[in-house]
Formats: sequence, C-alpha cells, structure tokens
Amino acid sequence: MPDLTRIALPTGVELDVAVAGDPSHPPVILLHGFPESHRTWRHQIPALATDHFVIAPDQRGYARSSKPDGVESYTADKIVADLFALANHFGLERFTLVGHDWGGAVAWMAALGRPDRVERLIIVNAPHPLLFQRALFDDAEQRRASQYITRFRDTGIDKGLVGAGLEHFFSWTFVQHLTSAVAGHDKAAYLDEWGQPGAMTAMLNWYRASGIIVPAPGETPPRPAFLDAPFPKVAMPTLVIWGMGDKALPPGPNLTGLDALVPDLTVERLDGVGHFAPWEAPERVTDAMRAWLSR
Repeated sequence: MPDLTRIALPTGVELDVAVAGDPSHPPVILLHGFPESHRTWRHQIPALATDHFVIAPDQRGYARSSKPDGVESYTADKIVADLFALANHFGLERFTLVGHDWGGAVAWMAALGRPDRVERLIIVNAPHPLLFQRALFDDAEQRRASQYITRFRDTGIDKGLVGAGLEHFFSWTFVQHLTSAVAGHDKAAYLDEWGQPGAMTAMLNWYRASGIIVPAPGETPPRPAFLDAPFPKVAMPTLVIWGMGDKALPPGPNLTGLDALVPDLTVERLDGVGHFAPWEAPERVTDAMRAWLSR
C-alpha cells in the first residue's frame, strides 16, 4: 500500500489520501464506505496503478482524516464537495469514480449531479438512491435488513463505542456481514481507525445526516412523491459489481430495474460473496474492474 498524503481541501477538511500510479495515466478515484477507509481498496490499488493514476482518500470522519463537529457536517452535499475538491487538487477535469457502500452512495450522487466530471462509474454493493428508498417502502426484506440504520442514528450508542465496545462492534455488527475471517493485522487496523478520537461518532453521523427514510416494520409512513415520478438517468457507462450474498443490501430489490435508470449498464454478479466484496473476493473484483476499464 502507498503511504498516505495529507491534503487540505477548500471545503475545510484535511484528508489522508493514498496515491499510486503515474499521474499521466487515466485517473481513478476510489471511495470507501462504512466502517472502513482507503484500506477497502488495499487489493485493488496496486493492480489499478499499473495503468491508472489512483487516488483513494480516507473520507471525512474516518480514520485520521478531519472529523468536523455536528451531524450537519456530514450531509451529502458536503461529502460530494470533498470529492470534487480532491479532484481539483490533482487537476482532474474528468475521472473514473469507484465507490463501495457509502462511498458508492457518494459516487451515485456525484455521477447524477456532475456528469461533466465523472467519465465512468463503478459501483460495488451500493444501491441506486431511487431503488433503495423505494425498496425501504415496498420490499419487506430490505426494510428488515435496514433497521440497523435507525439504531445507528441513536446518538446514545456513541458513548459505548470505546475499548471493549469497539470489540463488540467488530464482532457483532461488522463481522456478521462478512463471508471471510478478519484477524491479525486487518483487525488491529480496523480497531485503530475506529479508536481515533471522535471517529465512531463522525462515521455514524453519515447515517444521521442522510435524508433516507427507514420505516419500521409494519409502519406505513407518507410515501415520498419522487418514488413514483420520473428520475434522472445516469449518463455515463457504469459497471455495478454485486456480492450476491449481501445481507444488508439484498440483490433483488437493488438490481431489479436498475437498467432503466442506467442505460449503459454492465452488472457483474459475484456468487458466494458478501457485502464487503473488494476484499472478500479481491481478485474477482479487480478482474471485473480491469476488464471493463479496458473496453
């Protein structure tokens, strides 16, 4: 893994960023999700860097990057602004954008909002915003699977996420979504990142700042009008890689109908792989990316 570079952005945060490859090569920005860091892409960075300029930040709130106070500091517009400020720092007008989990949510939003900047899009186990919110209203499986979001929005849990509380989080909240074991250096690295002052609160603030509506099982809240209205299409070529064993984001409601929203869509389904596909099945994810990027 490359060393991290500390970059101060005009959005008011400093991010630790892994940078690899030749700056003259086509640029790729990799966005991790919860509860990880640039290390999500530890297997993909060196492979992509052979013929791409690779940028993988620790996003705001994570690891040792800045952790501004307040839930309002983690709204989608601020996180997307960080992305484009980072691209501007490297002088990138257009780039391939890759995102997993929350990083994928940022990537969808960036692609929808700035198709002039995002040349190609790669999504790994991260739902399209329309399909996800629709599934939370219409799909009982997705609604059940997403009740953890309501728990994460409870600020009362933060004080317990230190010391032994981090071990409990690792064992009972994180590991249950994996299809492979995490131990040794990897486990120590996670606990170190989560144990940074304010990190768990900052990471959870991504959920608290989100406008996503998560109805309780059996609840029938008012239905947002946008769920049944025309929705903008994703303009650029898009690769979606999906670990089909994802318990948090089951493939049924999140892949069905996606082609209508993404006209130039390629889907790579990874059987036997869970939510954290980039390192549960690193070679399969990397091969899918590189084959598609070489088209």
